[in-house]
Amino acid sequence: MQKLVQGVHNFQKEIFGSRRAYFERLVRGQNPLALFITCSDSRINPNLLTQADPGDLFILRNAGNLIPPHSATPTGEAATIEFAVAALGVRDIIVCGHSHCGAMNGLLAPEELGDLPALRGWLAHAEATRRIMREKYGHLAGEELLTATVEENVLVQLEHLRTHPAVAAALASRQLTLHGWVYKFETGGVFEFDPNDGQFVPLGGAQERTSVIPAASRRAEPFI
Repeated sequence: MQKLVQGVHNFQKEIFGSRRAYFERLVRGQNPLALFITCSDSRINPNLLTQADPGDLFILRNAGNLIPPHSATPTGEAATIEFAVAALGVRDIIVCGHSHCGAMNGLLAPEELGDLPALRGWLAHAEATRRIMREKYGHLAGEELLTATVEENVLVQLEHLRTHPAVAAALASRQLTLHGWVYKFETGGVFEFDPNDGQFVPLGGAQERTSVIPAASRRAEPFI
């Protein structure tokens, strides 16, 4: 805790003062560039990863970067998505999974969740991911299986995202673009799903690839 307290003091002393005018302008309101949906994992920092300033990203985080499909029962995720799209007018939504995801590991091996009934219930929003992995990718194991699960889960959550009325309306009027990303802790690489290639390809043209599934076996719906 002391590290966090010291961090606040350092921010106030070394950063806020030199950018006071910028922070004061934030009082007038927000106009974020994108809604960034990612995992609660402490190893992901969306602002650091994208080098975004305060006010640039509207961020939604939860275990496994899951998006419950639209329903008659409001959720925090639905409220956040609706506000970002309908009130703030974001033009891009990014769903970003990550390597070595504990939530996806729990989806594959629920017996490892132990006494975590809330987490097991929450992962029901990734049931489609679990079934896809069981039915299509039984030949994979270990890290390859987990990597493929992370990728497929991003695609499943993009499908869920499309069920939300504000998102559907913005997509229909071509006011919104959806993006599926995967971030690799160990290399710093970020990969975006290319619906034409049916693969996660390096963001910005780097040479490394993350997908372990041949393009011919991957679904290639036009998510973006």
